[in-house]
Amino acid sequence: KHPRKRLPPSQKTSNTPAHTPPTTPTTNPGITPPDPDLTALRFELARLRAARGWSYDELASRSGLARRTVIEIEQGRTIGTLKTWHALAHALNTPLDELFSTLCRGHDLPGPAQD
Repeated sequence: KHPRKRLPPSQKTSNTPAHTPPTTPTTNPGITPPDPDLTALRFELARLRAARGWSYDELASRSGLARRTVIEIEQGRTIGTLKTWHALAHALNTPLDELFSTLCRGHDLPGPAQD
């Protein structure tokens, strides 16, 4: 084995680039979207499941998800991925946009202003 040579502090290199370009904001400064109503989304999931008379096991089976995942989403312990919500929407035969529109309860849906 060859011993490693130690560089003096003035000659050490960093793993970060010498110059990092500034990031450009993706939205107008000072304008932020409203918070999504995640509680309304999970309540809608529970409502749709109950309206069909399905247990957690039934929805899990029809969606291909784990029972634990369905329970944790409905109880607000996790939000789930887009892929998870896609599977739930198909299992419930509910359009994804209709399901996700519950996120905007309490504020306007995104899109052009209505005149």
